[in-house]
Amino acid sequence: IDARPVALRVRRLRCENCDCPRRTFREQVPEVLERYQRRTGRLAAQIGAVVSELAGRASQRTLAALSMAVSRHTAIRMLLRLPLPPQRTPTVLGVDDFALRKRLRYATVLIDAVTGERIDVLPDRKADTLQAWLGAHPGVEVVCRDGSAAYAQAVADALPDAIQVADRWHLWRGFGEASLKEVAAHGSCWSKGGPASTATKRARTTLERWHAVHDLLNAGVGLMDCARRLQLSLNTVKRYMRAAEPDRIRPTPQYRTTLVDPYRDHLRRRRSEDPAVTVKQLLEEIKALGHTGSQNLLDRYINQGRVEADRRPIAPRRLTGLILTAPAHRSGKQRDLVDELTGRCPQMKALVGLTGGFAALLRPEPGNAERLEEWTTAVRAEDLPHLHSFTRGLEQDRAAVTAAFTLPFHNGRTEGVNTKTKLIKRQMYGRAGFKLLRHRILLGSHH
Repeated sequence: IDARPVALRVRRLRCENCDCPRRTFREQVPEVLERYQRRTGRLAAQIGAVVSELAGRASQRTLAALSMAVSRHTAIRMLLRLPLPPQRTPTVLGVDDFALRKRLRYATVLIDAVTGERIDVLPDRKADTLQAWLGAHPGVEVVCRDGSAAYAQAVADALPDAIQVADRWHLWRGFGEASLKEVAAHGSCWSKGGPASTATKRARTTLERWHAVHDLLNAGVGLMDCARRLQLSLNTVKRYMRAAEPDRIRPTPQYRTTLVDPYRDHLRRRRSEDPAVTVKQLLEEIKALGHTGSQNLLDRYINQGRVEADRRPIAPRRLTGLILTAPAHRSGKQRDLVDELTGRCPQMKALVGLTGGFAALLRPEPGNAERLEEWTTAVRAEDLPHLHSFTRGLEQDRAAVTAAFTLPFHNGRTEGVNTKTKLIKRQMYGRAGFKLLRHRILLGSHH
């Protein structure tokens, strides 16, 4: 690349008006130079294209390789000098928050939910801030949001006639969390074919607590008073209260893969042929087959009941994932496993049916409002307290939930902007103030 400077000659003009504050002027070169600048417009545009993607130090290194050397501070100044796209008010607005500093400070991004264009970035996620923005930008008819009560209140106060649409992804996630709690609560039913828990002391304590909580509740003692008397947290008392049987409180045993697993069939066969066989003898036999573990590992494996178990232990989270997976996407082995485990517990069998019904609602159709009512009634007819809590949450935001299941609008593009924002934050770690971050987010709709 030829890096020799270009010599540009322009004329210097003089004004003959004596009252003019500036007596001389230099000739301007349109589309080549700008006033008070040391770079041509074309060079500034090329640098701007790089700094809008890479910001400070990364753009400095890249531009140096392209023979356009600038400092990181100049790169950021040129980035902030880039004009933002003209702000407009969309008909369908997407609203979501993102972390400036996780669990401490958050901001709000506003986009056009139809086109994905960035509209604005607000410095916090307070209801007053969003309400003020909506009041200053009339014309929004539909607002797509998550389950935030602050956003819901802000939209209701600023735009009482606007349609609020809940985010279907968050609804499915909330249903998944409630389903996981139900699966964990019924672990004593569906995990009977797996190894039994050996934590007898913990099981005894759980049984005693369950009886203590239910005895007080049956005597008319309130939840707060019950928690104080038993010296338990309020959430713990509620968890015991929801469990109709003590077995639903006991956690399902979860074991990791060990070195003994490949020799499980040999151990089972030997213990069935000779119940008095010693652990030391079993260890010598499996070592001859290639086992490299210790006797302590084998002792623990046998004491946990993993040799006699009909199958390897499965975690509640994995079973929940299989239940939430569409039946067409499960393998034959996975379908058999789900049928086997859920068939041991009527509540789990009901959960499988309710999962399919809720998943069908995620495809927006005009008739889903009636189907949602039927689904809610079916949930309340089952002994699934965590799903009952989930349906109560749906009732509190019923209009937005119904709109999510009947209208085609969603908040997916807003989540995509938040994903891009995480990348921007990592590029500018230690340097990004809110002004610079907002500038890059809004420039993203042009690139």
